[in-house]
Amino acid sequence: MKIERIFETAKDTNERISEINVSERIANASGWIPTTLTLDVSKTFQSFEGFGGALTESSGYVLSRLPAEVRQQAIDAYYNTKTGNAYRFARVHMNSCDFSLENWACLPERDESLESFSMERTDKYITPLASDVKKAAQASDSDVRFLLSPWSPPTWMKDNNDMNHGGHLLPQYWELWAKYFVKFIQKMSERGIKISFVTIQNEPAAVQTWDSCEYSATDEGKFAAEYLGPAFEAAGLSDVKIYIWDHNRDLALERLEESLAVPGADKYVAGLAFHWYSGDQYENIKAIAEKYPDIDLIFTEGCIEGGPRNGAWFTGERYAHNIINDLRSGCTKWIDWNIVLDMQGGPNHVGNYCDAPILADEAEGKLYFQSSFFYIGHFSRFIQPGAVRLNSDFFSWMTPATVSGHLRDEAETLAFKNPDGTIILIVTNRTEANLLFEFKIQTENGSQRADIRDWEKARTEANSNSASESAPLYLKCPPRAIQTWILK
Repeated sequence: MKIERIFETAKDTNERISEINVSERIANASGWIPTTLTLDVSKTFQSFEGFGGALTESSGYVLSRLPAEVRQQAIDAYYNTKTGNAYRFARVHMNSCDFSLENWACLPERDESLESFSMERTDKYITPLASDVKKAAQASDSDVRFLLSPWSPPTWMKDNNDMNHGGHLLPQYWELWAKYFVKFIQKMSERGIKISFVTIQNEPAAVQTWDSCEYSATDEGKFAAEYLGPAFEAAGLSDVKIYIWDHNRDLALERLEESLAVPGADKYVAGLAFHWYSGDQYENIKAIAEKYPDIDLIFTEGCIEGGPRNGAWFTGERYAHNIINDLRSGCTKWIDWNIVLDMQGGPNHVGNYCDAPILADEAEGKLYFQSSFFYIGHFSRFIQPGAVRLNSDFFSWMTPATVSGHLRDEAETLAFKNPDGTIILIVTNRTEANLLFEFKIQTENGSQRADIRDWEKARTEANSNSASESAPLYLKCPPRAIQTWILK
């Protein structure tokens, strides 16, 4: 097996998913390197389907205020599979969310017939963006699958008569709310946007100052089993998959088990969606993957909170840490939050400003690509749909090249085998020094050494006395960097 190519993004350099001469990453090490990266191709795990982002009203609004060519640049940067980050998924919201210009609903006034259901607000910023995203993907021989999530029903359907501050869906409107889902999905289909997945409620355990609605886990299971699932069947939408939770990892396992305890819920609940805001807690996702192998696990939202961080490097590192550990835990789809925000981190109708991988200066008509955009790209551009996860791990007797003394926190790795047979190995180094390590490959027949394409040329260029044909292969990852290796 040979290391064919290496791509790299590193702080304080111009490298941004840039191809690096492999010889430049051979470590000139004649002494003992107590750190080993092992790729185990004999063990396989879940199949992965791809990455995506959220097409909020705010993202659509910001992009609408940019010159046409700049707007297209942003869309292609995400959804073009040949020149961009090769996103395969997009999340859209039904009614308003916090990243909307204000509270709004498709049916703002009481109308139990749904005859006055209006897509006017959705069609202003969301539908045009979704259509252009789809076109960008198709132009590069790909497609986009859409996820739909509500933040709140209309005020008149809720017990607090408010789209914000939590509240609950009134029992007499559960059936009508399910029909509301159907109506929205049908209207989107008429516009050429096919909804493939829905979550019952965004963050159902949170009472927010913005658009929110509370559901217990039992309520979610009941809504899926008795209302939403049957409504989809009656409307010929059985292929639309229903996901529950759509909230943080901390309660994911217990919420799933409580929802599935509702009679009939297991017929309609296809998976569980989760966010990152309560902390790592990856063990809960892994526990679901192991205990419930038929439940699909999809990451649906994460961002850097508290406003934009234009030019910050830690933001990309946070994304990589979460992606690596979510995928290592069994996640099959990974969807980011807003694809584009303005330089304030909005607009947001309650001031809940956040960062995004691309920030846009509307006055200058300019895009600012953040470290998070490039870090995501190290995964999304190279891991193909249908790739199967392999086992890879760092091991060290010591903690060389670390500044915190916690190697597992500072250096992480992830591996997938693509349908075309290529192996994608991703390495991150969050320290301020070179990370030097020996690279080994474990197969069913034992351990073997990886080669580098044009080994003799690489050895000469690296001027490495240790790089003999029988020597271990020592490599390095620069400070505050991420690498994607392609092996064949």
